[in-house]
Amino acid sequence: MKSRSGIQVMAGLIGMIRPLLSKMCLAVLMGCVGNLMATFITVLGAYGLTTLLGLTGGLKLSVIFTLLAVFSVLRGILRYAEQASNHYIAFKLLAEIRHQVFAALRKLAPAKLDGSDKGNLISIITTDIELLEVFYAHTISPIAIAIITSLFMSIFIGRFDVRLGLLAFVFYVIVGAGIPLVNGKLGSALGGQYRKQYGGLNTAVLDNLYGMEEIIQYQAKEKRLKNIEGYTDSLEKVNSRLKSNEAVQRIVTDAVILLAGASMLAVSMNLYWDGTVSFNAVLICTVAMLGSFGPVSALSALSNNLTQTLASGNRVLNLLEEEPVVEDVTDGAAAADGVIAAEHLDFTYSETDGSTRHVFSDFSAEFKPDRIYGILGKSGCGKSTLLKLMMRFYETDGGAITYGGKNVNEINTEALRRHISYVTQETFLFQDTIENNIKVAKADATREEVCAAAKKAAIHEFIESLPNGYDTKLSELGDSLSGGERQRIGIARAFLHDCPVIFLDEPTSNIDSLNESIILKSLHTEKKGKQILLVSHRKSTMAIADTVIEMN
Repeated sequence: MKSRSGIQVMAGLIGMIRPLLSKMCLAVLMGCVGNLMATFITVLGAYGLTTLLGLTGGLKLSVIFTLLAVFSVLRGILRYAEQASNHYIAFKLLAEIRHQVFAALRKLAPAKLDGSDKGNLISIITTDIELLEVFYAHTISPIAIAIITSLFMSIFIGRFDVRLGLLAFVFYVIVGAGIPLVNGKLGSALGGQYRKQYGGLNTAVLDNLYGMEEIIQYQAKEKRLKNIEGYTDSLEKVNSRLKSNEAVQRIVTDAVILLAGASMLAVSMNLYWDGTVSFNAVLICTVAMLGSFGPVSALSALSNNLTQTLASGNRVLNLLEEEPVVEDVTDGAAAADGVIAAEHLDFTYSETDGSTRHVFSDFSAEFKPDRIYGILGKSGCGKSTLLKLMMRFYETDGGAITYGGKNVNEINTEALRRHISYVTQETFLFQDTIENNIKVAKADATREEVCAAAKKAAIHEFIESLPNGYDTKLSELGDSLSGGERQRIGIARAFLHDCPVIFLDEPTSNIDSLNESIILKSLHTEKKGKQILLVSHRKSTMAIADTVIEMN
């Protein structure tokens, strides 16, 4: 995973603001005016005190009270408008980021997601993107507001004496930039560690939920609980360290602000004794100094949440910038009928831990129309990988896959996959009706077409036996069905898709012999005008094949 500095992450996230830049500028303007009004409420109080004391340079009390009333009302209105604008921008951008993330996932699938850390991916899609709301609603605008208001207050104080203005500016930089940068540097690794461990916890929870039956059956509850506790304890330790950093940051910030007020008072009093400034300047500059740290102290506090936010932003940017294993061909030829050939294939998997696993070396085979080919072999010999290479989920390291003499890399990828019905080992079922789950293969299919496909897959009678038949709504992930029933729905999809090429990867591994024979008979009936590749480790399934290719 690429690791970016905080500045690089912020630059990447800020780059997404361009479409809403005008609204962001308006929010910054309202925030600046509102914060300056809040600061000058205290400054006006100082002016009122100088007026009551009869010092020169004081304002009329009527003017002061009028300005206080106006500033108080406008401060509330501007604060609301600024926050409303920032949240509007944030939620618009989060919607756009989600759209980009899902577009990236569609581009990366299926090869890049094959066997990936699903819990970590869910964490990126959900909580990581949600955390970016903090950045867009509560970080960008406050940074701009802090810079502008600090410059304005430095100039205001500097009108009494340049040295006082420079002193104020130094303390603004320390509180608004120095403390956040140091705190961010100390906590950046912890923020990234927290987000990574949070994703790991998600994965562990998903594992336990999906494997609940096995956990109960084999009495593995204690072991799995210890696994979860290990993640939560580790997460809590990191969180405690982050909270400790946050407490230290608050103490340091408050101490520096008090030091700034004391320094301003001491320096301005010294200038007063030298006759350089008046006493009202001492009072106004000290009050202005202490009352103007709101925007910069907010930046200092932001650095605590910002460590996690930037870690989340880095993970999201990594996903958006990740390159697919295989780029789709969009301007290629249409899928061609004819012989499908694997010519001198070489292929090696790159594992997530950096290791490699060699699968094919100079492998060749031909698959002609009107025939069923059985691909037989033990687990891990490359049977499923061969189908994935033919689907162009992966690129070959050497050799070629051809359809009717055309290299698969020169065929339009979408057209290629429309040309093939592919039944995988695990059939995914949506939380929808059985009919709609079968119609995934052909959205405009009629009920009659769906029933015909289900009969070929030996699932029609089972569906009809259900109280709501084809309108039966399945539970999440199809858990209300057995493994064999899910497989048969997957096979029904393949029959409904009615493509010239059918790939079946262990399609009957969970199906009893009676229903398997019905399905195999349907395949035999359907083979005219088609090429059917049937992967299995069971020799009995190979009885239907015209040709059997054994793989080692």
